[in-house]
Amino acid sequence: MSLAACADLVERGDPDRFTAVMAAPVEMRGRLWPLYAFNLEIARAPWVTKQPMIAEMRLQWWRDVVTEPAPRAHEVAGPLHELIGAAGLDVAVLDRMAAARVWDVYSEPFEDQAAFDVYLDETSGGLMWLAARACGAQDRAEQAVRDYGWAAGLASYLRAVPALEERGRRPLVDGRPGAVRALAARGLQKISVARVGRRWVGKAAPALLAGWQAEALLRQVVADPMIVAEGRMGLSEFARRGRLTWQALSGRW
Repeated sequence: MSLAACADLVERGDPDRFTAVMAAPVEMRGRLWPLYAFNLEIARAPWVTKQPMIAEMRLQWWRDVVTEPAPRAHEVAGPLHELIGAAGLDVAVLDRMAAARVWDVYSEPFEDQAAFDVYLDETSGGLMWLAARACGAQDRAEQAVRDYGWAAGLASYLRAVPALEERGRRPLVDGRPGAVRALAARGLQKISVARVGRRWVGKAAPALLAGWQAEALLRQVVADPMIVAEGRMGLSEFARRGRLTWQALSGRW
């Protein structure tokens, strides 16, 4: 049960977030590894088995991990439990993150756009808020961080649309090009609104590095929504490195 094990897990399973953490100050990395490892565990739980009941049991196990008073003997559960206590993290947010992943277990579409919005807020928005809170963000920064996390989650989700469809899912409420463009535009608007609350994030800005590609990716979709269905979203390696370096050095997002 070590931070090194969490870091190794993130490096292998979530390379973009691994890169983002490595761009953060060393003293903050220890507070990000357990959160990102936890997120990886719950994100992949619905996909490691074709039996929905087993998948739900895996998610329930993680929900129990974050709500029980004593840590479980697990390479992620132990460090996560220590972080919850040290940073005073809201276990209800962690619990909702895992609960939201139940949607991934089944092939039914989202009921409506509101349900999709909640899914992104509970998963990506919740994760980014916990990361920022663990790194010292003020309570009043929560909505701004969640908005930024929502947009970052949307960009990642849109990149995953082709893979989700291959697995028999119906990932979007409305997959028509006009609706996809409007959805990406909403993400950009959330980023714009989030920046109004930048001052409340303060020194915790490195916790938002995980969203460093979001704005550029969403702009791609607004310009050409067909890139989502065709799996053409993505930045060049030069653009990726440049944007991450700028955000890490400037502290601006």
